[in-house]
Amino acid sequence: MNKLHNDLANCIRFLSIDAVQKANSGHPGMPMGMADVVTVLFKNFLRFNPKNPNWMNRDRFVLSAGHGSMLLYSLLFLTGYKSISLNSIKNFRQLNSICAGHPEYHPNSGIETTTGPLGQGIANSVGFAIAEEILKKKLGKDLINHKTYVLAGDGCLMEGISHEAMSLAGHLKLKNLVMLFDNNSISIDGPTDLAVSDNFKKRFEGYGWNYILINGHDEKEIFKALKNVQKTKKPTVISCKTKIGYGSPNKSGKATSHGSPLGLEEIELVRKALNWNNKPFYIPNKFLKEWRKIGQRCETQEKKWIKIFNKNKTKFKSLKKNSLISILRREKRKAILEPKNLATRKCSEMTLNALTNQNHNLIGGSADLAGSNNTKTKYQKIIKPGDFSGDYIHYGVREHAMSGIMNGIALYGNLIPYGGTFLIFSDYCKPSIRLSALMQKRVIYVMTHDSIGLGEDGPTHQPIEQLSGLRSIPNLNVFRPADRVETIECWEHALKSSKTPSILSLTRQGLNPIRKSFTNINKCSLGGYEVLRTDNKINLTIFASGSEVNLAIETSYKLAKDKIYCKVISMPSMELFDQQSKLYKNKILNETKFKISIEAGSSDCWKKYVGSSGLTFGINEFGKSAPYKDIFKHFGLTVSNIVSKTKKMIGN
Repeated sequence: MNKLHNDLANCIRFLSIDAVQKANSGHPGMPMGMADVVTVLFKNFLRFNPKNPNWMNRDRFVLSAGHGSMLLYSLLFLTGYKSISLNSIKNFRQLNSICAGHPEYHPNSGIETTTGPLGQGIANSVGFAIAEEILKKKLGKDLINHKTYVLAGDGCLMEGISHEAMSLAGHLKLKNLVMLFDNNSISIDGPTDLAVSDNFKKRFEGYGWNYILINGHDEKEIFKALKNVQKTKKPTVISCKTKIGYGSPNKSGKATSHGSPLGLEEIELVRKALNWNNKPFYIPNKFLKEWRKIGQRCETQEKKWIKIFNKNKTKFKSLKKNSLISILRREKRKAILEPKNLATRKCSEMTLNALTNQNHNLIGGSADLAGSNNTKTKYQKIIKPGDFSGDYIHYGVREHAMSGIMNGIALYGNLIPYGGTFLIFSDYCKPSIRLSALMQKRVIYVMTHDSIGLGEDGPTHQPIEQLSGLRSIPNLNVFRPADRVETIECWEHALKSSKTPSILSLTRQGLNPIRKSFTNINKCSLGGYEVLRTDNKINLTIFASGSEVNLAIETSYKLAKDKIYCKVISMPSMELFDQQSKLYKNKILNETKFKISIEAGSSDCWKKYVGSSGLTFGINEFGKSAPYKDIFKHFGLTVSNIVSKTKKMIGN
């Protein structure tokens, strides 16, 4: 290796070593081991411009092995991104520092996605690569044609999501996707052979990927491998045999360098071993100048791209062109004029049919449940290997990867992803849903078969605690509409929520319409609203969501016969209701002393509305396999049972 390469790579190593030591926390081993690889990548191949981090045709660099975050922060500082200063690096892992323990997505920063939960970055990178192919087809390869590089470690590849995502990527032949595998054979517990004996070559080639094995500390081998992937026909793994903690006399190649500071004594030994005679955090000017030149390498290329972009602005405008609100209002009018007993999953399909007829920036999909989730419309075309002119992805039985891939599509921009599965399988999706919320990305999860109402499939498929768990995730809107009008309104709010992901919890069984008159107001955006009142003077409030709003209405009529008058509150979104003004919430919550809630799921999240003296009608045990009406009766979700217990509460 030439001296300049060593010096540039050592800039990364020592910024990482010093930052972890100062924070007394972090992971120095991976940045030390992969510094050679990323130096060659950024110096010779990566298309990027620190002065414009959002250049649409830039290459994406994703650090799936997010624990090695100082590798990324060092690169961003050295190449001249304004988002990361030397002070930022000195404040690594400190409160409100952009240099968080694991990379956290910030727009226009060079941090392309939030990683840390291992394997998520792999799925995100597949999403980036899919989005690149879709937009290349829409806009032309003169405007969109770039690589996505993902750096993944042994741990990423042990996670199941890596299998799901890489399998789909191979199937779709995502030729512009390159994985840099930090094959250092060390994990937290020690050597990876404690738990893994995979034949990586056979594994990755089995997915339909190219596989290149190199010495990750040999500059020429790294360069040759990266050059070879520039014109490949398939996604490629470059397996980089590296030494974790490279340069450390006592900790190199050992788990002790993975997740702890090296210690002052060992750092001095590393300085001597790598001939680095500089104080902590000091980068000699001649090296910093070289890195800044690397950061300027693609400026001319971007200027040429901008000229092409300026000639094709109308193509970009067509991506933005839509009339979602007017489309959805027309659908609302239809729903009022044509009242039908419909499952809300069917209502969602009807809404999507209207939307996808004119809007092809909606990228739909399902985890092998398109016909059950009702996510594919008659206007959508399937995305296939070699043909990305479509707007619907068959993800296969890969719920976790689907969710992580949708995050990548949303992060890429200009496209809105939605994907379907059963609500029970939100558990498979949860880590990626949480990251959608953390990154403030508009990802829409269509979750059908949302209660015991799915019937005979039984307790393995009947959600109980799922709604409650999803509602506990910050910055996630969970919608449970009660009819077609509410479903349309929930879709409208989800599409308008550019910084919040959404869950649409939809029924298998048919429901009677609850909304009888048209209004331009999106009542579901209030979270909860009065849908029925049996008298001006009332002494009971009934809260319900989704399929149980019908049950609440039936119950209210029965109670009225006994001169117990009430109002029914449809609560399609607790999150949105909780954001309303105190005045509005007081009007809804505190008109009556007596309150009950009805929802065919865990009841704990309703207690904040009904209070300690109120009643919650729900299910706090696993479901049953039977026709759904029999199951509702078994769990006491019937008019007669609710009326009887409500009367006792009131003292009637």
